[in-house]
Amino acid sequence: MTGVAATGVRVLGLVLRRCLTMAVTLAVISALVFLVIKLPPGDYLTNRIAELRASGEAASVSRAELLIRQYGLDRPVYEQYLMWVGLWPGPAGFSGLLQGDWGWSFEYDRPVAEVVGDALWLTLVVNLAALAFVHAVAIPIALYSATHRHTAGDAVVTVLGYVGLAVPGFLLALILLFYANRWFGLSIGGLYDPAFTGKPWDWPKVRSLLAHLVVPTLVIGLGGTAAMIRRMRANLLDELAKPYTVTARAKGLPPLRALLKYPFRMSLNPFVADIGNLLPHLVSGSVLVSLVLSLPTVGPLLLEALRSQDQFMAGFILMFTAGLTLVGMLISDLALVWLDPRIRMGAR
Repeated sequence: MTGVAATGVRVLGLVLRRCLTMAVTLAVISALVFLVIKLPPGDYLTNRIAELRASGEAASVSRAELLIRQYGLDRPVYEQYLMWVGLWPGPAGFSGLLQGDWGWSFEYDRPVAEVVGDALWLTLVVNLAALAFVHAVAIPIALYSATHRHTAGDAVVTVLGYVGLAVPGFLLALILLFYANRWFGLSIGGLYDPAFTGKPWDWPKVRSLLAHLVVPTLVIGLGGTAAMIRRMRANLLDELAKPYTVTARAKGLPPLRALLKYPFRMSLNPFVADIGNLLPHLVSGSVLVSLVLSLPTVGPLLLEALRSQDQFMAGFILMFTAGLTLVGMLISDLALVWLDPRIRMGAR
């Protein structure tokens, strides 16, 4: 077997093992998510029934009680969980997450799939744009700061990094909203012009999305950019002081190649390993920003679902975030194998 084929077999084995681990992990997470959601007393329907009975609306009470029976909320908790996952027959047979049924949003009185439809992929678009912004801005600045230590440029970068870490995202969003309206008469909220609401996606709507994406990307990515600059600068300074870098320079390797070939690649390892945590962190950390900028992402939906105890909505969004974490961890594992030869040799 050739070296390339052997490497391919090892990578395939790694992917299969990770996929099996991901399936088991998702099963455990689903049980924990359902348990946490059911811990507070009552649920959306029982609370709603109490309000309706207090106001004397008997017809609406009958509708809520029908939903309780329809979704098995009057059954034991373990049966409710297995029905939600799709491993136990409910009143309509097997119909759960495994069958592609995300449940019913009691607050919106619509299927969860309809409520979160556009919000899911818009959340991915916003956070992937923020992720690209963080790396595109932070890496060059960190390289400059590490190779120009104790210069005026390094001092400016350090100060800006501390400012970026200190300013909350929602506060920056409020400042931009205020001054964009005051100075330019612009409304920078949302992800597209209100005229496109409810309309199918076409090029004008996509162009409006790209224009509105600038401010959320800047606001959400600023804190991550500042943190990445500080961490990468420290990692690079540590790598540049190691003997292999000094030896490469002594042998006459060009400065740029001596920087990028080894120290830069090694300093990327912690950031590649953090990909699994970074995407869900951006999703959860942008909830306040999404509220301030009126972004149609899953963050505000999750907050409202938890507040109102809309269990199927909250459960699905939390599972989506968990799945995002596991996919990110798989990507980071594969990227580390490709990036660092020490990991490849260790695997052999």
